[in-house]
Amino acid sequence: MILADDHVMVAEGLGRLVGEVADLVAQVENGKQLVEAVQRLKPDIVVSDVTMPVMSGLEALRQLKAGGSKTRFIFLTVHTEPQLATQAIRDGACGYLLKAAAGEELLDAIRAVMADRIYLTPHITKDVLQTMSRSTDGGGPSLSSRQLEVLRLIAQGKRMKEIAAQLGISVRTVEDHKSQLLAALGVKSTADLVKFAIKQGLVPE
Repeated sequence: MILADDHVMVAEGLGRLVGEVADLVAQVENGKQLVEAVQRLKPDIVVSDVTMPVMSGLEALRQLKAGGSKTRFIFLTVHTEPQLATQAIRDGACGYLLKAAAGEELLDAIRAVMADRIYLTPHITKDVLQTMSRSTDGGGPSLSSRQLEVLRLIAQGKRMKEIAAQLGISVRTVEDHKSQLLAALGVKSTADLVKFAIKQGLVPE
């Protein structure tokens, strides 16, 4: 894992924290250093601030994705704007959470991304999905209200058992809905499903 943050004391604290769940191979202070470090070390995960000197975390992500990098990005930031979080996911980020909630939530986000899931902090998930819903042109596939409920909860990083308990249905039924969603949206994984849902605004307000 690589950690990118221009605030040294914050980065050192985060470095000690993420060491509980991953091996920290480098710590950088700006987007340019981040791009170079990812290209050299090819880590599985990056935890990055959005706003940094020289080059932003978002621009670093775009450059690396354009170059074919498979490194998964988690953004840890003070920015609560749903539009920024939406843009990060559109650009290929796998996680977005707030520094104010850092701690156990960051470890949860890292575990989720390692398990090939998208992690959006609950503090802004609803606003992000509403932002995308308002921007949709209505041209996406037709989904049932229950499918949309399942999709919304998947987008929040819920597990199958959690979704089943919240909706009062069996885990098998949730899995069936997920399979139908994958087929209807033409995607292959949970991560692809969530990214597609957010990009297309398929989750209602």
